[in-house]
Amino acid sequence: MYRSTYCGNVSRQHLNDQVTLCGWVDRRRDHGGVIFIDLRDREGIIQVVFDPDAGDFFALADRVRSEYVLKITGKVRARSEDTVNPAMQSGDVEVYGTGLEILNAALTPPFQLDEHISVGEDVRLKYRYMDLRRPHMQSSLKLRSVVSNSIRNYLSGNGFLDVETPIMTRATPEGARDYLIPSRTYPGQFFAMPQSPQLFKQMLMVAGCDRYYQIAKCFRDEDLRADRQPEFTQIDIEASFVSETDVMSMAEQMVVEVFARHLQVELGVFHQITYAEALQKYGSDKPDLRIPLELVEIKDLLMDVDFKVFAGPANDPDCRVSALKVTGGAEISRKRIDEYSQFVSIYGAKGLAWIKVNASEEGIAGLQSPIIKFLGDAVTLKIMQRLDAKNGDIVFFGADKAQIVSEALGALRCRIGADLNLYTCDWAPVWVVDFPMFERLDNGDLTSLHHPFTAPSCTIAELQENPSLALSRAYDMVLNGYELGGGSIRIHDQAMQAAVFEVLGIDENEQRDKFGFLLDALQYGAPPHGGIALGLDRLMMLMLGSDSIRDVIAFPKTQSAACLLTEAPSAVASSQLRDLNIRVRNAEGQ
Repeated sequence: MYRSTYCGNVSRQHLNDQVTLCGWVDRRRDHGGVIFIDLRDREGIIQVVFDPDAGDFFALADRVRSEYVLKITGKVRARSEDTVNPAMQSGDVEVYGTGLEILNAALTPPFQLDEHISVGEDVRLKYRYMDLRRPHMQSSLKLRSVVSNSIRNYLSGNGFLDVETPIMTRATPEGARDYLIPSRTYPGQFFAMPQSPQLFKQMLMVAGCDRYYQIAKCFRDEDLRADRQPEFTQIDIEASFVSETDVMSMAEQMVVEVFARHLQVELGVFHQITYAEALQKYGSDKPDLRIPLELVEIKDLLMDVDFKVFAGPANDPDCRVSALKVTGGAEISRKRIDEYSQFVSIYGAKGLAWIKVNASEEGIAGLQSPIIKFLGDAVTLKIMQRLDAKNGDIVFFGADKAQIVSEALGALRCRIGADLNLYTCDWAPVWVVDFPMFERLDNGDLTSLHHPFTAPSCTIAELQENPSLALSRAYDMVLNGYELGGGSIRIHDQAMQAAVFEVLGIDENEQRDKFGFLLDALQYGAPPHGGIALGLDRLMMLMLGSDSIRDVIAFPKTQSAACLLTEAPSAVASSQLRDLNIRVRNAEGQ
């Protein structure tokens, strides 16, 4: 037997016991002929003491260095009162070493495995096996494991079956680019890695599985952000004979239980708001409701002003003119305002107008802004009245295409909320409902806002008559400004599915080519069904208070979708390419 217990689990209940421990040297100290070794494993650290009475083992202890792998035997004893270390789980005991075996030596680590040492992410990812030895990374992996088990237990306890679906499938349009796998046995043809198990879980409902779940790997070849990866893990759930309320209630209870059990956090009530309300008030379909700031529409007040920057959008039905009042924000410096102006330009905004309220009782004279002279006194005062602006407030404005204003002011709202610490609570869950079925592309075509298998909340005739007004039976779970998951009631009627494809410009031939198996299945007694998929990586990121999902994935990719540890992607042998009937062109396309 290599060990009798983990280092971090040694406690006063082991006093006078002989223990065998295995782990890595966290620190080694020589204090006047007594050697102290802090031995670390995944459960924590224990202090081991070797003195000259240990004979050859004392000499061996003198040879060990940081990150050596050791096996140590010894007797557990209490630390003296003045040497107790409250920062360590096992800080009130130590092991008096009587045996030592060096299982493996180690090179000097590429960085210190210390919680207080800042290490560049590129270095961390290149030496990920070292980075994962850090206590907080070990804690992250452990929490992810127990949360995953809790989710499995919850779903299994509610009658869901864990069913695996294929990783090699066919390319289907789900909103992002597919990762393709060339087939050797079918030259010129390709498998695709799944963006989600969507169609397979619908097939399982047709098959009578009734309740399915899977903690599934998914793949999307898309531009990355801090909360996205090319391969990610989602908690995939589907059920038959359910309504939106059934799915939402089940998913909500699952998340509530996870937070209560593992963080001792009561999430409280999950409010519901519509997609239209979310965009109108918060500029985002994933609003952070911890921040008590709202966008206010002022379009009607600016239609007749001479200032074209505002009058133009005010008279354009595709535009919006909105204001964001920040209570107490008049203290924001001009330098910070310039930074905010630069920030909103990321979202296409051409500038950031503002008005500070220094003394509202003085009327126009109590306001400070370079734009008042363009708006006029009367309009400016009406705006301040609508916003109920008080002394010490600042108001920011956006006037442009509706999407640009929503995204720019929505992002600014979150940025200011963080900068000024305006959060009113720690957690603010919300369901966003009543999404449009479709959104219009720049070329005028319609595309699915979620995916083309989402059921509309209208009839086929109503859908065909005015598809741009059709709402879907979709719902997103949002927490602190992050979309934790999204789902919908699915289309279970073949005629409705064909109608949606028709609206999307997918003709009958293309329908048969890409989705023939789905359309066929829907004709063989498909039950009403729906589901949801929650991002496990994003859930763990939020639970651990991290800014990046790369901190909660054992072996993540970089923001450019590369693996620094294995140096993937990489070139392959020409013989492999020949087997796959593939020829690689150079950067110039030759």
